[in-house]
Amino acid sequence: METTPTGQQLRDDLLIGEQIQSTVEDILTTTQFIDIHTHLFAPELGGLGLWGIDELLTYHYLEAELFRSSSIAPERYWELSKREQADEIWRALFVENSPISEATRGVIAVLDAFDLPTDSLDLEEARSFFRTRRIESHISTVLQMAGVSSVVMTNDPLHPEEQQIWMNGLHSRSDFLAVLRLDRILWGWAGHWQRLAEQGYSVDAEASGKSVAEVRRFLAEWYERMRPVYMAVSLTDTFQFPEDSIQGKILSEAVLPSCREFDLPLSLMIGVRRQVNPRIRLAGDAVGRADLRAVENICRDYPENRFLASVLSRENQHELCVYARKFSNLMPFGCWWFLNNPSIVEEITRERIELLGTSFIPQHSDARVLEQVLYKWRNTRATLSPILANSYSAGPGRTWGHAPNHPARCRSLFRGNFERWTNLAA
Repeated sequence: METTPTGQQLRDDLLIGEQIQSTVEDILTTTQFIDIHTHLFAPELGGLGLWGIDELLTYHYLEAELFRSSSIAPERYWELSKREQADEIWRALFVENSPISEATRGVIAVLDAFDLPTDSLDLEEARSFFRTRRIESHISTVLQMAGVSSVVMTNDPLHPEEQQIWMNGLHSRSDFLAVLRLDRILWGWAGHWQRLAEQGYSVDAEASGKSVAEVRRFLAEWYERMRPVYMAVSLTDTFQFPEDSIQGKILSEAVLPSCREFDLPLSLMIGVRRQVNPRIRLAGDAVGRADLRAVENICRDYPENRFLASVLSRENQHELCVYARKFSNLMPFGCWWFLNNPSIVEEITRERIELLGTSFIPQHSDARVLEQVLYKWRNTRATLSPILANSYSAGPGRTWGHAPNHPARCRSLFRGNFERWTNLAA
């Protein structure tokens, strides 16, 4: 039994110093993460799923960088084929400029992962490689390489192509979990209520009469069809709750009761400013600071509902943590969109640990292209490893050590918390 400089005796099985760091690294390496929010799709959903080098390069983060680093006008860019767009981005960001941004480094990391050249003037070898891949086995390989056991999709029951596939009796792979996305039903009601009406639901533009009851019927039928692990909606920085609006009415009278009925969490992703620059399409959305009293009100007024919450503005992060301390039905998760940079992820994760311990979910990939999970989860592990090790080393363990099962408990951050919140562990 060792003795510390202060005269305290240490048990022989306690971890101290570098042992804590190596233990945390081992845990992060061997733990199969659940990627709780992505825009990936099971292969049964056909062309909705994106993968391969041309999709990686035409990711909208890289398109935004292209328009800063090239003289090409957005209007001209949209006229190009996917292959031509990828060539334009490769030339501008990887050949003529240094690929040192987070998004460009991600593409390089994927090429490295498959031993593909990163200094080539063209993409032919990469394209040839991906052409030889069969999507079903490629998905399994990529998830294994990323250390991910399952991914959670974003499934829109009002997307015409996706809706038809589900209606035909889709049963997707067990490693792809469904989520019932509500954007078109909530903030997009004005432009999409007709699609419900076309399917035989008695709804109208004002959501009057039987509309709320019919939305509940719609959600019940899609719950049975999808068996989602949660419902979700992205919301603008102006989101208020309660609110005398169609969105507020459907949320309070249809969505929240349905979530309680089916024992599903509702994921609130707050802070989007849509299309501040419509010329660059998907890349044209921005970020706004939200009034999180809406979160306070919804958590307080609906204590039997469970909420996942992620906020897009850096300035809202501390406030979200404080609300999570006040409401046990609130689970903060992830650093999404413009927050998913190592420097900001580090700051937010440290803040959450200091205020919430391990009672949050630190990250999700938000991947739109399959291979993005490789670099996004590699970066997450690299960023979180020293944060977690320091959290254990800087506490009582600095003077009296930590038993090995203490750092092992951080696995709940990457699996257990989500399994518990969504009843997957039941």
